[in-house]
Amino acid sequence: MAQPQPTVPRSGPPRPRTGAEAARTGAETTRPGYVQGTLDGLLSGTGAADELPLFQTTFVVVDLETTGGAPDGGGITEIGAVKVRGGTELGTLATLVNPDQPIPPFITVLTGITQAMLLPAPRIAEVLPSFLEFIRGAVLVAHNAPYDVGFLKAACAQLGHTWPNPRVLDTAALARRVLTRDEVPNRKLGTLAAYFRTPRQPSHRALDDALATVDVLHGLIARLGGHGVHTLGDTIEFARAVTPTQRRKRYLAEGLPKVPGVYIFRAADDRPLYVGTSGDIATRVRSYFTAAEKRARMSEMLAAAERVEAVECAHALEAEVRELRLIAAHAPPYNRRSKFPERKVWLKLTTEAYPRLSVVRQLAPDDDAYLGPFTSRRGAELAAAGIHDAVPLRQCTHKLSARTTTPACALAELGRCAAPCEHRITPQEYERSATIPLRIATREDPQVVVDALLARIEALAAEHRYEEAATVRGRLVAVLRTTLRMQRLTGLTRIGELSAARRTDTGGWELVVVRYGRLAGAATAAPGVHPRPVLDLVRATAETVLPGHGPIPNASAEETERILAWLERPETRLVEVSAGWASPVRGAARFRDLLAKAESASSAQLSTERL
Repeated sequence: MAQPQPTVPRSGPPRPRTGAEAARTGAETTRPGYVQGTLDGLLSGTGAADELPLFQTTFVVVDLETTGGAPDGGGITEIGAVKVRGGTELGTLATLVNPDQPIPPFITVLTGITQAMLLPAPRIAEVLPSFLEFIRGAVLVAHNAPYDVGFLKAACAQLGHTWPNPRVLDTAALARRVLTRDEVPNRKLGTLAAYFRTPRQPSHRALDDALATVDVLHGLIARLGGHGVHTLGDTIEFARAVTPTQRRKRYLAEGLPKVPGVYIFRAADDRPLYVGTSGDIATRVRSYFTAAEKRARMSEMLAAAERVEAVECAHALEAEVRELRLIAAHAPPYNRRSKFPERKVWLKLTTEAYPRLSVVRQLAPDDDAYLGPFTSRRGAELAAAGIHDAVPLRQCTHKLSARTTTPACALAELGRCAAPCEHRITPQEYERSATIPLRIATREDPQVVVDALLARIEALAAEHRYEEAATVRGRLVAVLRTTLRMQRLTGLTRIGELSAARRTDTGGWELVVVRYGRLAGAATAAPGVHPRPVLDLVRATAETVLPGHGPIPNASAEETERILAWLERPETRLVEVSAGWASPVRGAARFRDLLAKAESASSAQLSTERL
C-alpha cells in the first residue's frame, strides 16, 4: 500500500528572481548553459548497484508535468515519484510546482492543471531539495527518461544543486527491446498500460502516470527473465542498442574472474581470434556485449567466437607483457597492434673493409653499430638518408675490396662520396671519418648528425626551398626518435637482473624481476604480508634469461618499453640491481625538446597538406 504523500513545506529559500526582476536590478548572474542529454549519456557508466538482482534494487519512478517548453526554460508544473523495491511501494512524493510562467491553454486541456491551481504551489527551488533526498541511493526510472531527467538536471544547474547522477532506466527503451510490434503498435505509456492491464492507468497527471509506470516496469521485468537478464546492469545494457550477435553471445562473459589478466576469444577450432588485457577480466569482457562496443571488426569477431579463455596474472604489468607475447606468437586476426615483431627492421653497419648501412631484420653477434628497431623499411630508409646527410658513409650496395678497385658512381663525381671504391681513401681514414662518428652518434652522442641536419635545414630555408627543408626535418625526426628509443632500451637490457616493487592501492606490493630487459617473474604480496620472502621466491622461480647481442636481445621493444614505463613511475621502488642502470650523459635524451618541436612542425605540415 502506498504511504501518505508528504507535503512540501512552503517555507524555504527565497523565491528566485525572474528575468525581468534581475534585469531591473542588474545583479543577475549568468545561468550555466544546459544541453539536452541523450539516452546513451544517461545510461553510461557503472556502479555497485549494477550487480544487484532486480528484486533487491530500489527504484524511484518519476513523472513530470511541464508547460511544454525546453528544459533550460524551467516550466515544471507537477512532480510525481514512487519508490519501490521487490514489488512493494515504499513511499510517494507528489506536489504541484509554480513555474513562474503562464500555463499554455493546450497544457490545461491536456492535464487539467490551471493557473489558479499553481499560484499557491511551491516553486522548484523549494521542491528540488526534497526530491533529491527522495531519490538518494535509488535507480531513477522514467518513461522517455531523457525528457524528465533533462528538466531535473536543468533545474539543478539553474539553482546550483549538484545532480546526483543516478543510474537511469527508461521504460520506453526497455519496451522497445522486450515487446515486438506484433504485441504493441507503439511504446506510449498508455499503450503499454493497456497491454499489461495495469490497475492504474495514466491520466497526464504526474503521480497517476508514475504509478502506471511502476506497473509497466513490473510487467517488463517479468519478461526479462526469458532473456537471461536478472540484474540492474544487465537490464540497462539490454535496453540499449546491442546487436543480436552481442545478445546471443553474452554467455561467453559468464564465469570469468574479476582479476588482472589476459583474455583470449577463441573460435570453434580453438584458434585465437582476439587477445586483450584488463585489470578486471570479467568487467572488460562483458563490455564487448554492450552498446558501448561499436567497432565493426569486433562484431565480426564475436560472431566467430565460441569461448573466452582467461589467463590470470599477478598484476597489470604481467598482463600487458603476456598480451604482447600472445599476440606475437599467434597473430590473432582481429588484433591490429603489436603483431609480427619479426617484421621490425634495423639499420646496421656492415662488416667489410668499407662498411655501409644495410637494412636487416636480424642482428648478428658481430654487428657492432646499429640503429633501430624500425616498424617499416621506409622508416629505416628515411633515417639512413639522414645519416648519409651527416656522415660520409658510402651509399652504394657493392661489396668493396681493399685490394681491387671498382668504377666510381655519380656521387663520387658530385663530391658527395670519398670514392672508397677507387681507393681514394684508405680503410683507416674511412674508419675515422665515417664509421667511428656513426658509432658515437648511435651509442653515445648524436650531436654530429643533429648539427649537420640542422645546418642543412637552415641553408635550404634560406634559399626558400621549404619542401626540401621539410624532407630533411623528417630525416632528423627519424634519426633522433629511433636513437632516443634505442638508448633508452639499452640502458635496461644491459642489466642482468633487476628487482622492483610498487605499492598497491590496497596496501600490498606488486613485485617484478627483470632480466636483460625481459619480464622473468611477477607476483603480488598481499596486504600485511612482508614482500621480501615473496620476492625471493619470485627470483628463485623466475625465467632464466641469457645475455644476447643487440639492444633488445631477449624481448620485443614493446615489452621492454612497458617494463620501463612501470619502473619509471614515481611510486616504483628499485630493490636490487645487478649492474648500474644508466643512459649516456650526452645521449639523444638531451634533444627531447628539439625532437618534440620537429615532430610538431611535421604534424602541422601534414594537417595543412590534408586541408
